[in-house]
Amino acid sequence: MSGTVKKVTDVAFKVGRNIDWDGMAKLLVSDEARREFSNLRRAFDEVNSQLETKFSQEPEPIDWDYYRKGIGTRLVDMYKEHYESIEVPKFVDTVTPQYKAKFDSLLIELKEAEEKSLLESERLEKEVAEVQELKKKLSTMTADEYFEKHPELKKKFDDEIRNDNWGY
Repeated sequence: MSGTVKKVTDVAFKVGRNIDWDGMAKLLVSDEARREFSNLRRAFDEVNSQLETKFSQEPEPIDWDYYRKGIGTRLVDMYKEHYESIEVPKFVDTVTPQYKAKFDSLLIELKEAEEKSLLESERLEKEVAEVQELKKKLSTMTADEYFEKHPELKKKFDDEIRNDNWGY
C-alpha cells in the first residue's frame, strides 16, 4: 500500500475518534436537523469503515509462478515487468492551504458569534426572570413599588400630571 493512502486512513481514523457526535446531537433542535445529522454520521461511518478496511490493507502479492505454468513464461514476464514499473503518484494537497486561512477566519467568527450569543442568552434569561418575578408580584404590588423599579415611568407620569396632560 502506498504511504499516502496509509496516512489518509490514519488521519481519518484519528479524526473519527475525536468527533463528539453525541455533544453535537444535543445541540440540534428540529427533527429535520436530527435526521440530516444522522445521515451525515452514517455516511461518515461508512466512509471511515471503507478507509479502515479496503485501503489500509496491503494487496496480496501476485503468484507469478502460478500464472507462468498456465499461460506461459514470456507473457507473464511481460505483465510482471509492466506491473512492477507502475508508479502510483503521490498525492499533493494543493486545496487545503487555500482554504485553511478561510477556515481559520470562520472559526474566529464562530467563536465571536458564540460569545455574543452566550451574552445575549444570559441577558435574556435575566429579563425572563425579572418578568416572571414581576408577574408573581403584580397583583399585590403598589404603584410606589412599581415606580421604584421603573423610575423613568414615574418621571413620565409626574411630568404629565405637572403639565396637566391627562392623556385625553
